[in-house]
Amino acid sequence: MKNLKTLLVLAMMLISVNSQSQVLLSILFGDKLNSEGLEFGLEGGFNWSDISQLEANKRLSSFNLGFYFDFRLKNQWNIYTGVLVKAKLGDNELTPNDLAFLEITPQEEEGSYSQKINYFVVPALLKYNFKNRIYLEAGPQFSLRYKSWVEFNSDIDDRTTNIKDFNKDKINPLDVGITVGTGYKIMADKGMTVGVKYYHGFANVYKNTSGTNNSSWFLKVNIPIGAHKDKEE
Repeated sequence: MKNLKTLLVLAMMLISVNSQSQVLLSILFGDKLNSEGLEFGLEGGFNWSDISQLEANKRLSSFNLGFYFDFRLKNQWNIYTGVLVKAKLGDNELTPNDLAFLEITPQEEEGSYSQKINYFVVPALLKYNFKNRIYLEAGPQFSLRYKSWVEFNSDIDDRTTNIKDFNKDKINPLDVGITVGTGYKIMADKGMTVGVKYYHGFANVYKNTSGTNNSSWFLKVNIPIGAHKDKEE
């Protein structure tokens, strides 16, 4: 129930952004967004990520937002791509061993630690659409790291502490892996799409440390902007 409420709130946020941005995008791109072979829009959602070989006790949950292009090929095949411009991967509730590995000196007060890495995420997925509006997708995903830190949070006796130790120099700038997913288009023509996908990285997250790979579940909502209604056959 909590996840359903979160998804509904996200959908309302995207609809609000959509209504404000559609006029601007139409002015900038004009008829280029109105092609029967292309659907363009906003993608947003939540993801729950993990870094292998860290002993962290909980996945890192984060909001993500970006835009997508859905190119129609032949029959029921599409190419899905775009950029998540706000996306975060990492791990939560790091253990003392994790902190030692990351060369983080623990704080004196009690609290929780998390590794957070901001990426620009670009999928390149082959997508198959069934006639019942369910789809399957799979393909490579590429991510460019632009910020990274270990974050300490504490809330004791009405005193809140937040400390960030930036460790961008320890993180490889590129992450590459594979994504598989499925979803459902709520309306046949220009409707909102909801979906879930799983990403597993092949590149090492930390420099000179093998076996440290990103993985993440994504719950997403797609809202098309300026998508052209397919011609009647």
